[in-house]
Amino acid sequence: MAATASFWSGKSVFLTGHTGFKGSWLGFWLSAMGARVTGYALEPPTTPSLFEAAALRDRLHRSEIADIRDRDRLAAALSAARPDIVIHMAAQPLVLRSYRDPVETYATNVMGTVHLLDAVRRIDSVRVVVNVTSDKCYENREWVWGYRENEPMGGRDPYSNSKGCAELVTAAFRQSFFPPGDSPVALVSGRAGNVVGGGDWAEDRLVPDLIRAFLDGRPAVVRNRHSTRPWQHVLDPLHGYLMLAEAAWTEPATHAEGWNFGPAEGSARPVHWVADRLASLWGDGAAWVDNSGPAGPHENRFLALDCSKARQRLGWAPRWDLAETLARTVEWYRAYGRGQDIPALMSAQLLAYNEARPAV
Repeated sequence: MAATASFWSGKSVFLTGHTGFKGSWLGFWLSAMGARVTGYALEPPTTPSLFEAAALRDRLHRSEIADIRDRDRLAAALSAARPDIVIHMAAQPLVLRSYRDPVETYATNVMGTVHLLDAVRRIDSVRVVVNVTSDKCYENREWVWGYRENEPMGGRDPYSNSKGCAELVTAAFRQSFFPPGDSPVALVSGRAGNVVGGGDWAEDRLVPDLIRAFLDGRPAVVRNRHSTRPWQHVLDPLHGYLMLAEAAWTEPATHAEGWNFGPAEGSARPVHWVADRLASLWGDGAAWVDNSGPAGPHENRFLALDCSKARQRLGWAPRWDLAETLARTVEWYRAYGRGQDIPALMSAQLLAYNEARPAV
């Protein structure tokens, strides 16, 4: 199964966080399928940004630069758009930044979600809401097996905890205002993490840190080299969110719940393995060095998701394994560094992804 262009063509979609990395890829994909996308987000969080490189402003029906914490403006924008589907991706997405500014993190990730869901219940056009959270919403016990959707919410750092709180908010609004079977609105959540792909320029993330150094011709500085993560290409979870929205539209009562979208088995690798592979793919003497400084704030060493529910009930599966993921990522940044046509490259990568067979 796959996301269906005929389903999305002509649909009105309200997409928060459309100027971020994942949001820009999703806005590009939705627009390519003919959706009428209204974006709502702050200015692009980095310079350069995928939003600008993809010329996304010209592809959307409307791009509103505003804050998810501005309750009245958000409600007005949602009311004006009268969307069929809402996809909520606006967030403060960085663990280390959450230590520096926990108030901003909770205000954005928790109260921003409250503002959006409260606005949704006051208009009658919405049929599906997809709240995108994170794999870090779970109470991480450093297990070697993946977390299932019914595991307890938690989070030791402010970012992870805020995402657990956002999931609890979602569950409370679902039961209070959008009860499955009785409400015309299907409220679902999608959980994924450690996505990589072309166009991510965020600070304190492994791949962007490596790529910046490679483009500058200097060794990259890598921290937490032994931490293991389940890496996946950004298109894999986005594909899951699209398929989930379609399923919730058709059968709202049986899909209004939380869903995991993690990578294929074998995609969990330590940081140093990914750094070595990217340096090799980049060539030109690309290299990295271990950060031997004092330990920073706590970050989880291992976290994985059990995605059997999405595989069995949605027919979703990741399509690009880790080797393909890293090769496509390098392809994007190499093209960017050479000044090539980024929208054309993204269209080509989307086509290749849609034609790929699911990874085992």
